[in-house]
Amino acid sequence: MFPTTDNFFEKVYEIARQIPFGRVTSYGAIARKLGTTRSARMVGWAMNASHGMEDVPAHRVVNSKGILTGKHHFEGTNLMQQLLENEGAVIVDNQIVNFKELFWEP
Repeated sequence: MFPTTDNFFEKVYEIARQIPFGRVTSYGAIARKLGTTRSARMVGWAMNASHGMEDVPAHRVVNSKGILTGKHHFEGTNLMQQLLENEGAVIVDNQIVNFKELFWEP
């Protein structure tokens, strides 16, 4: 049976809290860690719902190609990009150029 949304979201947050400063991971990588490859989209929903939770670094979760697909859920024009750049990410056209170097596998 699939876990409840609240339970699933909390598991996503537990993993997101472990992402080291200066590193990023993907929605799919978190889903795989949770044993369900079909739930990358639900990981995205969890990240969107985490805004206001200061202990969840949602800016460190991007799509599998390093694209900042969730950036429109952050306050301000380029807050997600600014947060990532402050941690060493190089971003061009909403994509992390050094994605492979920064990728963290949960």
